[in-house]
Amino acid sequence: MATSGETGGTGGAAATKDSWPEVVGLSSEEAKKKIKEDKPDVDVQIVPADAFVTMDYNTGRVRVFVDSNDKVTKAPRIG
Repeated sequence: MATSGETGGTGGAAATKDSWPEVVGLSSEEAKKKIKEDKPDVDVQIVPADAFVTMDYNTGRVRVFVDSNDKVTKAPRIG
């Protein structure tokens, strides 16, 4: 009964993907490229980690929060 690795069991991960924890630590351009490979229709926005942003939920947007070294600080997600 023990499981390892991924949870959720969805075979079409690209179709239902809504976050990208694997890009944490990458540069903003690398992260943007990976997100666009998975969801080419979203607007990827690069945002400083300490920036104020609106709280509206937008299914066509992914914000990538980066530090002063242009490294992703937290998992980008749709919204």
